[in-house]
Amino acid sequence: MRIMGAILLFAFWLLLSDSFDPARVGAGAFFAGLVMWLQPARKTSTHKFSWLAALGYLPWLTGRILKSGLHVSRLILDPKLPISPRLIHHHTELDGDGELVVLGNSITLTPGTITVEVAPGELVVHAIDEASSVDLREGVLDAKIGRMFSRGAGT
Repeated sequence: MRIMGAILLFAFWLLLSDSFDPARVGAGAFFAGLVMWLQPARKTSTHKFSWLAALGYLPWLTGRILKSGLHVSRLILDPKLPISPRLIHHHTELDGDGELVVLGNSITLTPGTITVEVAPGELVVHAIDEASSVDLREGVLDAKIGRMFSRGAGT
């Protein structure tokens, strides 16, 4: 697993590099290996990740980001500024680190919401108005992310 991680980090390094001279390529390989070597051993997740579900999730999330962006733009452009900010304590059955990271990042990527705090089984989310928190409150995000980690395949 560490070798695969080092390869992925090195590939990302190359993707972001503006030069492929031997010194930079060597530095990228060295630091990718060093980072993975320094990683503490983690317990493996009991959930299997589904790349197919992830490929379905990304376009859905992109659509939600665009829809939320338009919604927040309308709020901002309205002279009455009809916002009603709130903090939501969202309880979730997602328990793995990866699941919580994807959930928290998905919330934060969506305009109008931001993940303020993450704890096992609960996230604190700031929403700009009621409409911005619908997917979260209705459990849509949890269900879709759960499918990526082989949870709730029937939901």
